[in-house]
Amino acid sequence: MLVEASVRINRREFITLLGGAAVAWPLAARAQQPAMPVIGFLHSSSPEPYRLRAFRQGLKDAGFIEGENVAIEYRWADSQIDRLPALAAELVQRRVAVIAASGGMPSILAAQAATTTIPIVFALAEDPVRLGLVASLARPSGNLTGINFFGTELAAKRLELLRELVPGAIRIAVLVDPTNATNTETTVRGVEAAARAKGLQIQVLNASNSREVDATFATLASERPDALLVGSTAFLADRRVQLAQLAARHAVPAIYVDRQFAEVGGLMSYGASLGDAFRQVGVYSGRILKGAKPADLPVLQSTKFELFINLKTAKALGITVPPTLLALADEVIE
Repeated sequence: MLVEASVRINRREFITLLGGAAVAWPLAARAQQPAMPVIGFLHSSSPEPYRLRAFRQGLKDAGFIEGENVAIEYRWADSQIDRLPALAAELVQRRVAVIAASGGMPSILAAQAATTTIPIVFALAEDPVRLGLVASLARPSGNLTGINFFGTELAAKRLELLRELVPGAIRIAVLVDPTNATNTETTVRGVEAAARAKGLQIQVLNASNSREVDATFATLASERPDALLVGSTAFLADRRVQLAQLAARHAVPAIYVDRQFAEVGGLMSYGASLGDAFRQVGVYSGRILKGAKPADLPVLQSTKFELFINLKTAKALGITVPPTLLALADEVIE
């Protein structure tokens, strides 16, 4: 009897031991798996599917798929620039492997101030060398690299296209976002230089919130400029529906920086492909996850530019689009 009791006790101990091992084995296996790398995505405005799709495609091109072998921590400032330093600090505390910063200089400067060691990949509308972000395009040095998509440098070209569409335009209003000082300065400088060469008059208007956008168009309604050129900040891109609707309501011919404006009713847009720029940010982020150093990744410059014309809006404004512009357009929206 004592022997049988001992056997029963040993059997119970063995089953308990076996059960404990069954629980422990998966835990041990999980513990041995490498942690999924995390990318921090920092942007000064609000979530936008077009940019995100392109960014994720770039990651996929580099061998990473969100949720499978990489995680992404998103931080959006919703056009409240003063929130960016805290959002960047959160990503650093999260110990992300790389920060993808976009939406203008404020986002990039916030990331740069938050860390000197975590790699930062930027998408920027301005010259990063002139702004002191990198030592050179070929050898960025430090922990920053990315792509320059020429948002501000193309202001003079937009003015030229606007004049081709509206040949009689002499008085041109330029709408900029004063919260992004470097962007505003570059845009205004480029437009003023081009305007002087063509004998045009420029009126600079500022807007950094929705109410100020409405006030700007109230000014346009009373002063009646011949055309409008809209700047290239993330805030203005976020307000593209409002801007396109107000331009239509006040019958102001306008040119914008990106195809998304034309797609929501804006008359015309010209600029580098933002989809391609954000895809490149994704590619570079993936390459850094694989071990590349930012200092060894040259700053890219956009090579793909897009002209979009909304023919429906042109007809509503009584504008006949010249055949030369129609021939140049990457897409005509009818």
